[in-house]
Amino acid sequence: MKFRLREWILPIIVLAILLAFTPTALYRVYKTGDFYLFTNTFFGDMFARLHGPGRFRFILQPTVAILLGIRDGRKDARAGAVPFLWGVIFHRKVRGKLLKEMLTSVRNIVSIAILLDLISQYLIFRMVRPGAALILGPVLIALPYSFTRALTNRIVRRHGASGSGNVSESP
Repeated sequence: MKFRLREWILPIIVLAILLAFTPTALYRVYKTGDFYLFTNTFFGDMFARLHGPGRFRFILQPTVAILLGIRDGRKDARAGAVPFLWGVIFHRKVRGKLLKEMLTSVRNIVSIAILLDLISQYLIFRMVRPGAALILGPVLIALPYSFTRALTNRIVRRHGASGSGNVSESP
């Protein structure tokens, strides 16, 4: 598959923004000793984000991820592929291919999720914590996508719409 810069512009911009805020975040950790991630403050801030600017993204982004998971799960079922999570966890031969497909499908939506988290952090807290954005943004996308893709594959195959292909690898 050929690398296309145009498809990677948004992720590159988001990465540049993350890198721009990283020195400030590291300095804050050095000065305060507060690593922030997975602390009481971190979880309290998560709750604050549910009520602050950009809270609609907590509905929109998982919904888009679910729709992409349904699309890709149907493709998997028609191809006779193993369910996504099962393949990623237990089938080493297809793990890389499945993860690459996932990255291709959700690359821009994950980039948008990270960017929106950075913006909402600034609007709510007047500071940006890049580590938190790198965790929350992808979680809002990867979890719903993965589960929906695997579940859709199973449902479509169970209802006999899988077409031809090897379905004997699934449990």
